[in-house]
Amino acid sequence: MESLFDTINVRDLLSAQDLSDPNSPLSAPDLRLLIQRLESHSLQIRSQVQSYLVSHRDDFANLFSLCNDAVSQTRHVSDDVSAILRLLSDRPIHAEVRGVVEEVKAKREELKVKKELLGLVRTVVALNQGLESVREALRSGRFQFAAQGLKELKVSLRIDDEDEREPLVYGLLRKEWSQCFEEIQEVLVKFMEKAVRFDGDLNQVEVKYHLEVQNMNTIQLQTVMEAMDVVGILEYGLAKVADLVIKYVITPFVNCGGPFSFLEELNPESAVLKIVPSPDSKLEYLDGEFLYSGILLFIKFIHRSICFQNSSWIRCFGRLTWPRISELIISSFLSKVVPTDASKLPDFQKIIKYSSEFEAALKELMYISASDEKDNRLSNFAENVEVHFAYKKKTEIIAKARNLLLECDFSIPQEYTRGGSIWKNDGTSLKSSSHVVDLLFLSERCLVSKAAKQLMELVHQTLQDVCLSSTKVALEFYHTARDAVLLYEVVVPVKLERQLNGINQVAVLMHNDCLYLSQEILGFAFEYRTDFPSSMKEHAVFVDLAPRFLLLAEEILQRQVHHVIYNLKQAIDGAGGFQNTHQMKQFESAKFSLDQVAFILEKVHIVWEPLLLPSTYRKSMCTVLESVFSRIARDILLLDDIAAEETLQLQKLIQLMLENLSSLFESLAAGDQNSPEISVESLEDSIPSLCKIRKLSELLDMPLKSITASWENNELLSCGFTITEVQDFIKAIFTDSPLRKDCLWRIQTASF
Repeated sequence: MESLFDTINVRDLLSAQDLSDPNSPLSAPDLRLLIQRLESHSLQIRSQVQSYLVSHRDDFANLFSLCNDAVSQTRHVSDDVSAILRLLSDRPIHAEVRGVVEEVKAKREELKVKKELLGLVRTVVALNQGLESVREALRSGRFQFAAQGLKELKVSLRIDDEDEREPLVYGLLRKEWSQCFEEIQEVLVKFMEKAVRFDGDLNQVEVKYHLEVQNMNTIQLQTVMEAMDVVGILEYGLAKVADLVIKYVITPFVNCGGPFSFLEELNPESAVLKIVPSPDSKLEYLDGEFLYSGILLFIKFIHRSICFQNSSWIRCFGRLTWPRISELIISSFLSKVVPTDASKLPDFQKIIKYSSEFEAALKELMYISASDEKDNRLSNFAENVEVHFAYKKKTEIIAKARNLLLECDFSIPQEYTRGGSIWKNDGTSLKSSSHVVDLLFLSERCLVSKAAKQLMELVHQTLQDVCLSSTKVALEFYHTARDAVLLYEVVVPVKLERQLNGINQVAVLMHNDCLYLSQEILGFAFEYRTDFPSSMKEHAVFVDLAPRFLLLAEEILQRQVHHVIYNLKQAIDGAGGFQNTHQMKQFESAKFSLDQVAFILEKVHIVWEPLLLPSTYRKSMCTVLESVFSRIARDILLLDDIAAEETLQLQKLIQLMLENLSSLFESLAAGDQNSPEISVESLEDSIPSLCKIRKLSELLDMPLKSITASWENNELLSCGFTITEVQDFIKAIFTDSPLRKDCLWRIQTASF
């Protein structure tokens, strides 16, 4: 059959061989021939198929019969399924089956719950029995058994891991466990108190190895320690022992300051350690060897008699006591033997050695940790002796600086008072006084307080120590020097606050102190920087402090000037603007005011001149006088009507004032060292209103034409008068007339 369906090659049926050639298409005869041959070939195929079917007729019959049987069986299965479905629809047995299954499942769940409850009950009973056995063991003195049972129950009851979903009975059991824990803790701590006894009167510690209690067998101290360790209260149980050790043993031994030692007495039942006077009365704690050996002996006693050479127990005791013991040794011994002189620092090496050996011995006993650097408290402190030396020195320097600033009364030496040699023109007094200092960058000398001079001496000594010390110590001393200087700025202004609010020599003395300190600070770098340790040279500066004291000095001086000007203004206000001075009452009032002005200026002269630098005194006094003269001239020039008699009285008042101030003018002239014989013109240059007040005195008795001529020749203008002041002055003195109008016109049109 396969041959029938082989591919028919059309080329075999045609005469032409090349069908792809477009130049030779098929002709009509070729096509008819092709059709005939295809029909012939089709008939052959049909004949062969028919022959094949006839020859295999039985096979095809069997095949068709088999297919018919399969279809028939399928119909029977379909009928059976339909019957089953009808049966199920008529009787719902599946519901009954489901009910039975659910009932079985519920019974199984109930059985499971009952089994779990039974297991829980058994567990609760076992835990409760365990708690009862712990209590029974505790009552009978079997502490180790009770402690172990309590530890196991802690795990079973999950004491540190509670769950909200757990049964309520677990909470009750935990409460019972807590009560058992508190009971065993209380009992064990009481046994520890009985086992370790401290007698402050006899200076001794007694440790009893065997303890007898009513209704109990003899209890051994080691058993108590083991029970506390198992339960986890070892640190709590030893806490009170540690406190008493510090109180009755370590503190007296370290603080006694005398030759004491420990005496140990051992017997099978107990051990006793006593603090007794040392047979060698010459022993002292100078290098720490005797102190360390005594404490080490006591710790060995604890290690052997209480901790029974158990490393974890002695480590626990060390955690409780070592921080306090080391702090006590540092505060009572090491800090006190830190040298106060840099030359004695090498002698401290022996203390460093003994401190390290002491800690090494404690590490061997497991009293302190061998790996924790924090436990090396003594050696760390001792090895940092330079830092402690510098800190101790700093504390001493700052305390000394503070004390001398607080204790100084800032009194003025006798020679600088009214009757002293300074007022008697004794030229040697300025050189011989111990309170006089040189100002480095001003080439002048001034009086300073004892506190400022001693403070600067202290700072200079500190800076000299900086040059001789190691970098670490030098840096601390450098900051100490700065702090000591700044201490003046903090302490003195507060201490002298009341004096600074008045006119007195103390305020002027403080001004000189600040000026002196600023000058000395500027000189520090030139004097010491080259000798500083190389690592400090670029970072050690003082120049930032100098402006602070310079500004403070200027502020104090300006406050003094302000107080003086304010008082003078109050005095001048009493003159009532110098009105109606031709009346006797008004004249006396104005004269009294000017006398007050002269008195205040004389007081300021007495306070300022002996203390201030000549240039500062001259500048400040000229500022004050300028304010006085300008105010008086302005008040007189503001008068709008001056009678003839009044002009004479005003002139008299001005002349009296200038006469009263003649000694003050002389002091200003003498204060200029560059020109001891100062001219009147030079003084008027420093006090412009002095020339104006003098010229005003002349104008009060000058004819109108002369006044006009003085303006035209620029004389009045050079004295500080303005055209408005001159015109108003003429209108106030002279009545209206053609001459006054002409003079006023000439003044108005005058050109300079």
